[in-house]
Amino acid sequence: MKMFMLKALFLAALMFVSVLFGMQQANEGIHRMKGFHDGDFKSALTINETNEGEVQASVLGNDVSSHDLQKKREKLEEMKAYNFFSSLGKSISELTEKSVAIITDLITGK
Repeated sequence: MKMFMLKALFLAALMFVSVLFGMQQANEGIHRMKGFHDGDFKSALTINETNEGEVQASVLGNDVSSHDLQKKREKLEEMKAYNFFSSLGKSISELTEKSVAIITDLITGK
């Protein structure tokens, strides 16, 4: 099961990178077809390093940083959003953990 999940995650990551690479290739193809550089076109994935050593990335022209992700996480925590599936998964995992412990205790005789 672990190998299946590992293969599935690797395949999903490979497909994501392939899509980004294809978008970049299409963008370069548009530039070649036009015959001149247009400042309105942006590359699919851009990574820049500042003088301070900080890395800045943008995907499809939108800046992505760890600070943005942290702000989103804080905003979600402030909203106290209720996720039915998350709470259902937690309760099922707790039930499974307790039942495995009981079965293990019965088998070992504790």
